[in-house]
Amino acid sequence: MSEFAIQVKDLTKIYKLYKKPSDRLREVLGFRVNAQDHYALQNVSFEVKRGETVGIIGTNGSGKSTILKIITGVLSPTRGEVKVEGRISALLELGAGFNMEYSGIENIYLNGTMMGFSKEEIDAKLQDILEFADIGDFVYQPVKSYSSGMFVRLAFAVAINIDPEILIVDEALSVGDVFFQAKCYRKFEEFKEQGRTILFVSHDLSSIGKYCDHVVLLNKGSKLAEGGAKEMVNLYRRVLVNQTEDQMQQPGTPEKTLEKKPQKEYLHLNPEVLEYGNGIASIVDFCVYDHEGRASGTIEKGEEFQVMMKVHYQGDVSEPVYAFTIKDLKGTEITGTNTMYEKIPVQPQKSGDEQTITFTQKMPLEAGEYMLCLGCTGYYKGDFTVFHRLYDVCSLTVITDKKAVGYFDLFSDVTVISES
Repeated sequence: MSEFAIQVKDLTKIYKLYKKPSDRLREVLGFRVNAQDHYALQNVSFEVKRGETVGIIGTNGSGKSTILKIITGVLSPTRGEVKVEGRISALLELGAGFNMEYSGIENIYLNGTMMGFSKEEIDAKLQDILEFADIGDFVYQPVKSYSSGMFVRLAFAVAINIDPEILIVDEALSVGDVFFQAKCYRKFEEFKEQGRTILFVSHDLSSIGKYCDHVVLLNKGSKLAEGGAKEMVNLYRRVLVNQTEDQMQQPGTPEKTLEKKPQKEYLHLNPEVLEYGNGIASIVDFCVYDHEGRASGTIEKGEEFQVMMKVHYQGDVSEPVYAFTIKDLKGTEITGTNTMYEKIPVQPQKSGDEQTITFTQKMPLEAGEYMLCLGCTGYYKGDFTVFHRLYDVCSLTVITDKKAVGYFDLFSDVTVISES
């Protein structure tokens, strides 16, 4: 038996793009038409070892879902080959393999039969499936009446409880509530302990960083890179801002880099950022630097990182205050600080002055997705004034392979003493 559960070699998938729908029919009938080749995948190769949890990440349209459909046999490749050793259970998209007119129970048996199980084998697994899905009496109703949440709960319960050797999951988990997702990831961990193989696509970079042993990064149908989760997540964040070469600032030379390109362009910026202020001072640039001094929105838990902002003044300000806040995706302020709290004296500023402010600290937050807020306030003509605030200006991803409970890691030092 091979050490690899999945082997993908030179995989290419080409779709033809027609100028009008009738051209497709004309080509089938033997007429010559002008059609453009679109490469959904181009010469992609990678291997998945038995027992690995492997993530596939990339921007929309990079070929992630296409490659999963080829691996599971839903699509045929134009060129290349895929070798799979082991029974696959796949959750690719809502509704895949389900008959909308059948009840939940009927679909459990339908899917189980399609995967090669006998009625007796499905009977033995039925209770586990129902308990995992936890949708009550809805399981006896037609699935066309289900909410998207109930649908994915049942679909995932079937996929994960039929004893697969290889579990393949697309983005379908994103519609489940937080408790159901926690249950799914606990099942992932059980699978890993049992030596099962998991392959999944996700935009949740914190989950990729926490659960994956190996990550494949796709970009525009090609494999850009593969390697450790932390390395690939950081590279992916650079792809999001069209920075695929190492052009980031290096420690000790921030001003030189700032002159070449605004540092904020290296981050994943929020197009709907909320900003306000009287404009006496403006935050003209900002960035986040990881523990290696690189501009990055991906920070490793426990490592040092920096938040930098550059402020330009259009008026005289006697006591400037600079601040940053980190919020969760629900809008709750998790942590933050400012120069006043830190008791950092800031000299009065005159019109035309500029200051660069850098906050340096260690990242204590648990793995997850967060938002960064920046602010410049102070006293203007004797009154406390908001000069410029940027709410949810960019996203931050915290990654780790060390788990903790809640928002923060206490980085505990534990001593266990045995006494006879």
